[in-house]
Amino acid sequence: MVTVLVALLAFAGCQPTPDAPARAFSVANGFIRDEYGRAVIMRGANVAQSHKTPPYFGFHRAADFARLREDWGFNAVRLLVEWAAVEPQRGSIDAAYLDALVERLRWARQAGLLVVLDMHQDVFGEGFGHNGAPRWACDEQRYRDHQPRDPWFLNYSSPQVMACFDALYRDDAIVERFGAAWRAVAERVRREGDLEHTVVGFDVLNEPHWGSTSVFKFEATVLAPFYARVVGAVREAAPDWLAFVEPANSRNLGIASSLPRPSFGHVVYAPHSYDPNAESGNGFDPARADALKKNIAAMAREAATVGGALWIGEYGGNPDEGGIDAYMGATYDGAGAVAAGAMVWEYGRGGGYALLDADGNERAALLDALVRPYPARVAGDPLDYRFEAASKTLVVRYVARAAVREATEIIAPARVYPRGVDVDCEGGCSAAYDEDAQVVKVSGGRDGETIVVTVTPR
Repeated sequence: MVTVLVALLAFAGCQPTPDAPARAFSVANGFIRDEYGRAVIMRGANVAQSHKTPPYFGFHRAADFARLREDWGFNAVRLLVEWAAVEPQRGSIDAAYLDALVERLRWARQAGLLVVLDMHQDVFGEGFGHNGAPRWACDEQRYRDHQPRDPWFLNYSSPQVMACFDALYRDDAIVERFGAAWRAVAERVRREGDLEHTVVGFDVLNEPHWGSTSVFKFEATVLAPFYARVVGAVREAAPDWLAFVEPANSRNLGIASSLPRPSFGHVVYAPHSYDPNAESGNGFDPARADALKKNIAAMAREAATVGGALWIGEYGGNPDEGGIDAYMGATYDGAGAVAAGAMVWEYGRGGGYALLDADGNERAALLDALVRPYPARVAGDPLDYRFEAASKTLVVRYVARAAVREATEIIAPARVYPRGVDVDCEGGCSAAYDEDAQVVKVSGGRDGETIVVTVTPR
């Protein structure tokens, strides 16, 4: 889960055309694109809290990945990876862990899910009793001198924790090892050979803390060069992977990102969206909905300023604390207004933000608030999408591009539409509903024409 404490990006590459070889995924005109040039909107879940500690995987098997798509209509996962699991001893890569990671990627592929790999951390690493970096990645004396604090996120203010972050970003040997661990992941995944249309890219580092650097200078002077080095290392093995880069975790406090335009391309801006009051255990006040939506709009402007796509890597809430429907609805509305994707925290079991209870049953209040129709692949430039919960009406707007010859795909989950859907299409287009796949497919539309697709219950 994210802390209340706890940008970069670049527009790169031309929009693929039918006549030219295309990457599996790219970033162009402000959106992730597939090989046909369709905008890709990823809506799904983080997998998962259980990945943070040994044995670094949880209960999930192939059927659990299929459940994400078949029961809830999600099309993507943010799959947590731990540096401590990849490289438990300095210079020693755990091949068995990487094999198990690839097995889960196969399950995702079989389920029709896209994957973003996330190198996760909370409070730097295992030496401080949390997760992320292996113990060897920082000085033992810093672990001994550290005084733990509650709640857990206050440990980011520890001088010892900040010193370890400083070394992660600035110590050449540590940066090299972190990049090498990521490169080992990329090499193993790419060796599998059939995952290029499953793994979209890599989230370089979860919620990077600024260490001892001024929070207002950190992103431009420290984080950006660190990202450049690590992305370069990963792309030695996986040159086509998109780089998902997060702002400093100060962004969760409302401090706008100051990441400069990067030296590398095909970048996705990947901030997190949580309401501070809800994060403090007070539930979500519906009066905060507008503030949350405005914050997501600000994230979109940050992504646009640096030419990147926007993807919200984490959001979520505790259904036991009140206001969950308004909370999740406001996040959906905010993302839809800027045609962004978002990943809920998390597909786990138990209390807190987990989608399931301790016995593996759905937490119905949470999932009822989360499962919504949305555009997954758009044959042009998305404008927005919005859902009216009372009438179960979805409206999707986009500008058609004639060079994109594959159909727009809108996921219409059976949980929302148990009797199927009716579709109205404006702008010279036609639509058909595939009930088995729970997908509306939209074809046609003149280049530059605004397409309006309305999906209603049958």
